[in-house]
Amino acid sequence: MKTTPTLMRSVAMAACLLFAGTVMAQMSPIDYKASKARIKDDYSAGKKNCNAQSGNARDICVAEAKGKESVALAELENSYKPTLKTQYKVRTEQAEATYDVAKQKCDDLSGNPKDVCVKEAKAARTAAKADAEVQMKTTKTNADAKSDNKEVRTDAAADKRAADLKVAEEKCDALASSTKDACMADAKAKFGKM
Repeated sequence: MKTTPTLMRSVAMAACLLFAGTVMAQMSPIDYKASKARIKDDYSAGKKNCNAQSGNARDICVAEAKGKESVALAELENSYKPTLKTQYKVRTEQAEATYDVAKQKCDDLSGNPKDVCVKEAKAARTAAKADAEVQMKTTKTNADAKSDNKEVRTDAAADKRAADLKVAEEKCDALASSTKDACMADAKAKFGKM
Protein backbone atom coordinates (compact mmCIF):
# COMPACT_ATOMS: atom_id res chain seq x y z
CA MET A 1 0.00 0.00 0.00
CA LYS A 2 1.33 3.46 -0.93
CA THR A 3 1.87 6.17 1.63
CA THR A 4 -0.31 9.27 1.34
CA PRO A 5 2.46 11.66 0.09
CA THR A 6 3.47 9.13 -2.55
CA LEU A 7 -0.15 8.68 -3.52
CA MET A 8 -0.62 12.44 -3.85
CA ARG A 9 2.54 12.82 -5.95
CA SER A 10 1.43 10.03 -8.26
CA VAL A 11 -2.03 11.57 -8.54
CA ALA A 12 -0.53 14.99 -9.32
CA MET A 13 1.81 13.47 -11.93
CA ALA A 14 -1.04 11.53 -13.51
CA ALA A 15 -3.19 14.64 -13.60
CA CYS A 16 -0.43 16.63 -15.30
CA LEU A 17 -0.02 13.95 -17.93
CA LEU A 18 -3.72 13.21 -18.26
CA PHE A 19 -4.91 16.78 -18.51
CA ALA A 20 -2.04 18.42 -20.35
CA GLY A 21 -3.76 20.29 -23.15
CA THR A 22 -2.40 21.52 -26.39
CA VAL A 23 -3.07 25.01 -27.53
CA MET A 24 -5.00 25.03 -30.75
CA ALA A 25 -5.25 27.90 -33.17
CA GLN A 26 -8.52 29.79 -33.55
CA MET A 27 -10.99 27.32 -35.00
CA SER A 28 -14.09 27.48 -37.11
CA PRO A 29 -17.55 26.66 -35.72
CA ILE A 30 -17.54 23.43 -37.71
CA ASP A 31 -14.19 22.37 -36.23
CA TYR A 32 -15.45 23.34 -32.77
CA LYS A 33 -18.55 21.15 -33.10
CA ALA A 34 -16.52 18.26 -34.50
CA SER A 35 -14.01 18.52 -31.66
CA LYS A 36 -16.79 18.66 -29.09
CA ALA A 37 -18.37 15.52 -30.58
CA ARG A 38 -14.98 13.78 -30.54
CA ILE A 39 -14.52 14.65 -26.85
CA LYS A 40 -17.97 13.27 -26.03
CA ASP A 41 -17.19 10.10 -28.00
CA ASP A 42 -13.84 9.73 -26.21
CA TYR A 43 -15.64 10.06 -22.88
CA SER A 44 -18.21 7.42 -23.84
CA ALA A 45 -15.46 5.05 -24.95
CA GLY A 46 -13.44 5.71 -21.81
CA LYS A 47 -16.43 5.14 -19.56
CA LYS A 48 -17.30 1.97 -21.45
CA ASN A 49 -13.75 0.70 -20.87
CA CYS A 50 -14.28 1.25 -17.14
CA ASN A 51 -17.06 -1.34 -17.14
CA ALA A 52 -14.42 -4.09 -17.37
CA GLN A 53 -13.17 -3.08 -13.93
CA SER A 54 -14.92 -3.43 -10.61
CA GLY A 55 -15.05 -1.78 -7.22
CA ASN A 56 -12.97 1.26 -6.53
CA ALA A 57 -10.82 0.69 -9.62
CA ARG A 58 -13.97 1.26 -11.69
CA ASP A 59 -14.80 4.40 -9.70
CA ILE A 60 -11.29 5.76 -10.28
CA CYS A 61 -11.53 4.94 -13.98
CA VAL A 62 -14.89 6.74 -14.29
CA ALA A 63 -13.55 9.77 -12.37
CA GLU A 64 -10.56 9.91 -14.74
CA ALA A 65 -12.83 9.68 -17.80
CA LYS A 66 -15.17 12.39 -16.51
CA GLY A 67 -12.23 14.61 -15.56
CA LYS A 68 -10.59 14.16 -18.92
CA GLU A 69 -13.87 15.11 -20.62
CA SER A 70 -14.51 18.20 -18.50
CA VAL A 71 -10.95 19.48 -18.94
CA ALA A 72 -11.00 18.77 -22.68
CA LEU A 73 -14.29 20.66 -23.06
CA ALA A 74 -12.92 23.62 -21.10
CA GLU A 75 -9.74 23.62 -23.21
CA LEU A 76 -11.84 23.43 -26.37
CA GLU A 77 -13.93 26.40 -25.27
CA ASN A 78 -10.74 28.32 -24.45
CA SER A 79 -9.32 27.50 -27.88
CA TYR A 80 -12.54 28.51 -29.60
CA LYS A 81 -13.11 31.76 -27.71
CA PRO A 82 -10.04 32.52 -25.59
CA THR A 83 -10.72 34.86 -22.68
CA LEU A 84 -9.52 35.21 -19.12
CA LYS A 85 -12.69 33.44 -17.98
CA THR A 86 -12.17 30.45 -20.26
CA GLN A 87 -8.52 30.19 -19.17
CA TYR A 88 -9.73 30.29 -15.56
CA LYS A 89 -12.32 27.62 -16.35
CA VAL A 90 -9.61 25.31 -17.73
CA ARG A 91 -7.57 25.63 -14.55
CA THR A 92 -10.54 25.10 -12.24
CA GLU A 93 -11.71 22.08 -14.24
CA GLN A 94 -8.20 20.64 -13.94
CA ALA A 95 -8.33 21.21 -10.17
CA GLU A 96 -11.75 19.57 -9.87
CA ALA A 97 -10.79 16.61 -12.05
CA THR A 98 -7.59 16.04 -10.10
CA TYR A 99 -9.53 16.26 -6.85
CA ASP A 100 -12.19 13.80 -7.98
CA VAL A 101 -9.57 11.22 -8.98
CA ALA A 102 -7.57 11.74 -5.77
CA LYS A 103 -10.71 11.40 -3.67
CA GLN A 104 -11.53 8.10 -5.35
CA LYS A 105 -7.99 6.87 -4.79
CA CYS A 106 -8.34 7.77 -1.11
CA ASP A 107 -11.18 5.24 -0.90
CA ASP A 108 -8.53 2.50 -1.06
CA LEU A 109 -7.40 3.65 2.38
CA SER A 110 -9.24 3.53 5.69
CA GLY A 111 -9.27 5.32 9.03
CA ASN A 112 -6.97 8.26 9.63
CA PRO A 113 -4.84 7.71 6.49
CA LYS A 114 -8.02 8.01 4.41
CA ASP A 115 -9.06 11.18 6.28
CA VAL A 116 -5.61 12.69 5.74
CA CYS A 117 -5.68 11.71 2.06
CA VAL A 118 -9.07 13.40 1.55
CA LYS A 119 -7.92 16.54 3.40
CA GLU A 120 -4.77 16.68 1.26
CA ALA A 121 -6.85 16.30 -1.91
CA LYS A 122 -9.17 19.11 -0.78
CA ALA A 123 -6.19 21.31 0.11
CA ALA A 124 -4.62 20.69 -3.31
CA ARG A 125 -7.92 21.58 -5.01
CA THR A 126 -8.27 24.76 -2.94
CA ALA A 127 -4.68 25.76 -3.72
CA ALA A 128 -5.12 25.11 -7.45
CA LYS A 129 -8.34 27.15 -7.58
CA ALA A 130 -6.72 29.97 -5.63
CA ASP A 131 -3.76 29.94 -8.03
CA ALA A 132 -6.16 30.05 -10.98
CA GLU A 133 -7.93 33.07 -9.51
CA VAL A 134 -4.63 34.83 -8.80
CA GLN A 135 -3.50 34.13 -12.37
CA MET A 136 -6.73 35.51 -13.82
CA LYS A 137 -6.68 38.66 -11.69
CA THR A 138 -2.96 39.24 -12.25
CA THR A 139 -3.33 38.89 -16.00
CA LYS A 140 -6.27 41.31 -16.00
CA THR A 141 -4.41 43.80 -13.82
CA ASN A 142 -1.33 43.58 -16.04
CA ALA A 143 -3.42 44.09 -19.18
CA ASP A 144 -5.17 47.09 -17.61
CA ALA A 145 -1.85 48.54 -16.48
CA LYS A 146 -0.34 48.04 -19.93
CA SER A 147 -3.30 49.82 -21.51
CA ASP A 148 -3.07 52.68 -18.98
CA ASN A 149 0.69 52.88 -19.50
CA LYS A 150 0.22 53.15 -23.27
CA GLU A 151 -2.26 56.00 -22.82
CA VAL A 152 0.09 57.82 -20.44
CA ARG A 153 3.02 57.42 -22.85
CA THR A 154 0.91 58.68 -25.76
CA ASP A 155 -0.22 61.71 -23.75
CA ALA A 156 3.34 62.42 -22.61
CA ALA A 157 4.65 62.23 -26.18
CA ALA A 158 1.93 64.67 -27.33
CA ASP A 159 2.82 67.06 -24.51
CA LYS A 160 6.52 66.90 -25.43
CA ARG A 161 5.77 67.58 -29.11
CA ALA A 162 3.58 70.55 -28.19
CA ALA A 163 6.29 72.00 -25.95
CA ASP A 164 8.98 71.49 -28.62
CA LEU A 165 6.69 73.14 -31.20
CA LYS A 166 6.30 76.22 -28.99
CA VAL A 167 10.07 76.46 -28.57
CA ALA A 168 10.62 76.14 -32.33
CA GLU A 169 7.91 78.73 -33.07
CA GLU A 170 9.52 81.14 -30.61
CA LYS A 171 12.88 80.68 -32.33
CA CYS A 172 11.22 81.31 -35.72
CA ASP A 173 9.71 84.62 -34.47
CA ALA A 174 13.18 86.19 -34.53
CA LEU A 175 13.59 85.58 -38.29
CA ALA A 176 12.52 87.70 -41.30
CA SER A 177 9.18 87.07 -43.06
CA SER A 178 9.96 84.44 -45.78
CA THR A 179 12.57 82.71 -43.64
CA LYS A 180 10.16 82.86 -40.71
CA ASP A 181 7.39 81.21 -42.78
CA ALA A 182 9.74 78.40 -43.89
CA CYS A 183 10.95 77.97 -40.28
CA MET A 184 7.35 77.77 -38.99
CA ALA A 185 6.42 75.20 -41.67
CA ASP A 186 9.47 73.09 -40.73
CA ALA A 187 8.63 73.35 -37.03
CA LYS A 188 5.01 72.29 -37.61
CA ALA A 189 6.17 69.40 -39.84
CA LYS A 190 8.68 68.27 -37.23
CA PHE A 191 6.69 68.81 -34.00
CA GLY A 192 3.08 69.08 -35.14
CA LYS A 193 0.39 66.53 -34.39
CA MET A 194 0.99 63.11 -35.81
